[in-house]
Amino acid sequence: MTTSPHDRAIDENPRVISSPSRAAVIGGGPAGLMAAEVLVRQGIAVDLFDAMPSVGRKFLLAGRGGLNLTHSEGPEPFLLRYGERSADLREALAAFGGEAVRRWAADLGIETFVGTSGRVFPTDMKAAPLLRAWLQRLRASGVRLHPRHRWQGWDAEAGALVFDTPAGRATHTADATVLALGGASWPRLGSNGAWVPLLAARGVDIAPLQPANCGFDVAPTRPGAVGWSDHLRQRFAGQPLKPVAARLSTQAPQESRQGEFVLTDTGIEGSLVYAFSAPLRDEIAAKGQATWLVDLLPQHNEAQVLAETSRPRGPRSLSTHLKSRLGIAGIKMALLHELLTPQQLEDPRQLAAALKALPITLARPRPVEEAISTAGGVRLEALDANGMLREVPGVFCAGEMLDWEAPTGGYLLTASFATGRVAGEGVARWLKR
Repeated sequence: MTTSPHDRAIDENPRVISSPSRAAVIGGGPAGLMAAEVLVRQGIAVDLFDAMPSVGRKFLLAGRGGLNLTHSEGPEPFLLRYGERSADLREALAAFGGEAVRRWAADLGIETFVGTSGRVFPTDMKAAPLLRAWLQRLRASGVRLHPRHRWQGWDAEAGALVFDTPAGRATHTADATVLALGGASWPRLGSNGAWVPLLAARGVDIAPLQPANCGFDVAPTRPGAVGWSDHLRQRFAGQPLKPVAARLSTQAPQESRQGEFVLTDTGIEGSLVYAFSAPLRDEIAAKGQATWLVDLLPQHNEAQVLAETSRPRGPRSLSTHLKSRLGIAGIKMALLHELLTPQQLEDPRQLAAALKALPITLARPRPVEEAISTAGGVRLEALDANGMLREVPGVFCAGEMLDWEAPTGGYLLTASFATGRVAGEGVARWLKR
């Protein structure tokens, strides 16, 4: 097949995919797919674009260890998981919260169950069957999918959407656009934050993107050291600490949360760490470091621990004594040696206090590309009641690219679904008006 002069000049003269389509959705994650579903049900033609070879890649990754769709908490405690943005998300989550997510999944033929932690999972724990059923329904409804289309902004003259594709540069015109481009976590799956300068150039108010649900590097534990000692890294990196409880240095013991976390080469990560990542990150930004208090013996009260550390041990070593009396061994014992001085280890009161509130000083969050999710993004105040950008009429935003954050536990997916619905419904109202 010969190449025409037109094909050779495709970058200089972008081809037109279709003109006009009623609505374009850019981003094939949960928020974008949900917006597309709402729009097509309103009788609006939808073209959905994604930079990756297939849609829903981060959704599939989230389900690798069991897809946590949502949480079974009641509406009010559920809402409080969104911190400062709880009031802003109230209406969206009231319309499409945990129970609505379960009904929606059931409508796709995916049954769910509530785990012991209150988290909600598909019965087979997998993400792929749900995504397949969802995409099949969207295609059957008329949604046109365009993979390998990386959004590059707008054409300066015509105002059309511009994409880089394997065939070259392409344009697309639409009466309304939903941006569901994610944050900046897991960039290899498509969410790389490249949209920030494109919207900032249009005057959109954007909070800086930061890591959320992330690990942390510890401050040096010895003068001249960098992070953990070689001994601790080589012997225990990758191992979990459990059962433990933790709290912020500003919280009372009764406010601690139980769970587990993992020691890394440079610090800590894991579900219990993620639950505190937002306040820890903010404290580091404000003060240069943050202190996280870990209870190595959540099943014992302070009096019980002090009684055992004060008990005469005779010729036995401290390690043998703590193992036999309190079950402290392995990684927990190594962490005590890492963080306490010999004098503290030999003082029964100081040792007991450390066993119930071992201070781990954190120096910085891990980079945003390693985080599970992203904080920051398009400020909600930059949107009108329909989810449309005040500075860019006809463009709506949804999902993780908005300035909200939540812990893991199904809250991230639920809010992505909910804000996708808000954007889809907003486009429908705007177009009909």
